[in-house]
Amino acid sequence: MLTTVVAFLLALGLLVVIHEYGHYRVARAFGVKVLRFSVGFGRVLWRRQKSPDATEFVVCALPLGGYVRMLDEREERVPLALRDQAFNNKPLGQRTAIVAAGPIANLLLAVLLYASAHWIGIDEPKALLGSPVAGSVAERAGLRAGDLALAFSPDGQNWEDLRSMSDLRWELTQATLRGEPIHLAVGDAHGERRRQVRLELGTLDARAVDAQLMRRIGLGAPFSEPVLGVVKPEGAAAAAGLAAGDRVSAVDGMRIADAAQLRERIRDSVQGGGERTMQWTIERDGRSFVRDVRPRAVREGEQSIGRIDAYIGQAPPVVTVRYGFVDGLAKAATRTWEVSVLTLKMLGRMLIGEASLSNLSGPLTIADYAGQSARLGLAYYLGFLALVSVSLGVLNLLPLPMLDGGHLMYYLFEGLTGRPVSELWLKWLQRGGAVIMLLMMTLALSNDVARLLGLQ
Repeated sequence: MLTTVVAFLLALGLLVVIHEYGHYRVARAFGVKVLRFSVGFGRVLWRRQKSPDATEFVVCALPLGGYVRMLDEREERVPLALRDQAFNNKPLGQRTAIVAAGPIANLLLAVLLYASAHWIGIDEPKALLGSPVAGSVAERAGLRAGDLALAFSPDGQNWEDLRSMSDLRWELTQATLRGEPIHLAVGDAHGERRRQVRLELGTLDARAVDAQLMRRIGLGAPFSEPVLGVVKPEGAAAAAGLAAGDRVSAVDGMRIADAAQLRERIRDSVQGGGERTMQWTIERDGRSFVRDVRPRAVREGEQSIGRIDAYIGQAPPVVTVRYGFVDGLAKAATRTWEVSVLTLKMLGRMLIGEASLSNLSGPLTIADYAGQSARLGLAYYLGFLALVSVSLGVLNLLPLPMLDGGHLMYYLFEGLTGRPVSELWLKWLQRGGAVIMLLMMTLALSNDVARLLGLQ
């Protein structure tokens, strides 16, 4: 819990500071007087100001955001001697640059964070596939347990290597959003006996792009041997005489290819809430024998599933993904662009009903992911920070009043018409923007609560 809180506050603080520093630095470069640089809202916890005329830097009690307050005649009376330092008196191009600097700072930070993660290197599961879900796109394409995904191609002509399971999942997500098929070059666990398959991802509903997308495609966890780990005393596995290290080669005469397939057979062993005895073929210490295993029925949501009270599978093989300085930077810039486009696509699809609103996440989910990534290591945490930084940058560029993108929309109107938006329109747009933002925050928070309660 402490790790989650610290990781979340550190992430939020860094991203807010960088965003507001972008506004601050460009404003100062154009000679705008900055009155206050605030991290957070509400009661001031810490304050620093070199002189009465200098910028006041503060940290406030509510850390969900921040702001840079500039001298502006629309907000207060400005002395004649300082009018040339007021934000509203600056040329349109300078005002536009000041407002855009915050989101741009977040996007540049994302590039640096992604690059740092690439330079450090991340231990990721190899793109070694488990058993495809029956009847899924992956099974129809001919993928099998133990296949190693080596490369992908949008058209079957131009190929790019896949370095890890994360690379594979990213490309599958991109192709699903485009509604296009994807070609994969796969081989055995050693990368030999190479062949090509085509996944018809265009048959999937674009609204299916969520946390369960890989399962809908037919790809679950990476390949893992069907070997038992810790066996709980007095559980179904222990009652059958099973032990840690046992390898399951068949269930009811059907060959078991990997741990995912074994877990599925155990789950499905309970029909209509009734328990059923299964015959398992076990390999132990070079010999093979049969055991009767009776999984116990447990409730999961509205259905009954089987459990044997033993850990199934081994840790998947991993590969260290690391890039050199130039390649890491180029890869980071590409990933920042791809995530930005993906974020805009998802927001657009949610707006027109082609993607589920459950994809919208709030502070509770972000905090949870912050803690998880921090526990995995520095490179994972940097990647998480980069993802949130991109999201913050893109969100702030949306043409919604109260966001930076809303102000840029006003400046676009001013540039096209030669006159600023009227005060009356500004007032109503601000009110409308506040309502939209409140609805978005409410929806995101409700999604967070639903996830915590296991309702999504």
